[in-house]
Amino acid sequence: MLRTRLLYPAVAALLLLLVARFPGKAAAPAVDPPAGQLLVASATIQDPRFYHSVILLLHHDQNSAVGIIINRPLGERPLAALLAAADGKPGKPEAEAGITGTIRVFFGGPVEPQLGFVVHTADYHLPATLAVGGGLAMTASKDVLRAIGHHQGPAKYLFALGYAGWGAGQLEGEIARHDWFTAAADPDLVFDADRDTVWQTALARRTREL
Repeated sequence: MLRTRLLYPAVAALLLLLVARFPGKAAAPAVDPPAGQLLVASATIQDPRFYHSVILLLHHDQNSAVGIIINRPLGERPLAALLAAADGKPGKPEAEAGITGTIRVFFGGPVEPQLGFVVHTADYHLPATLAVGGGLAMTASKDVLRAIGHHQGPAKYLFALGYAGWGAGQLEGEIARHDWFTAAADPDLVFDADRDTVWQTALARRTREL
């Protein structure tokens, strides 16, 4: 059974701190790859946490990088149960009246796997929503799960637990070693493609040479 404390306000604060560390100052210098790209694991990565992983990069600057793995499904959970757990009432899913359906849960990365993130199309937006680019966004608030449960959420979405994170220069070094390649984050690939084929498809679309 998946046990988690999902989508607390502190989760949104985490990403907001990453992307708005110096409000009111000039934008940080551009880095490569930018947020909104896919990181595609090379075949040489044997770490089981990242083996054949495809990661949507949510944030990347000179100090850090953050992404969500999009091709590691864990199973499905009732939306009402997830929301009840987020409210501290895991045994009372009836507290979320009118919430129906289930949602597929993904392993988003090894960092803080108790925290939940919803990657989604940019047609849905809350104050805590992070625009990623390319028609993609991320919201770390249980309100997006509630909207999905009421059939008022984004057109397409992916719910993940945990994230992948890198410190200053770490991701750049791994890319230089050809541990990761990059590819465009086509929404069809992020949300619709068979998860068993996402890695092969993304690798075939890579923008860096082997």
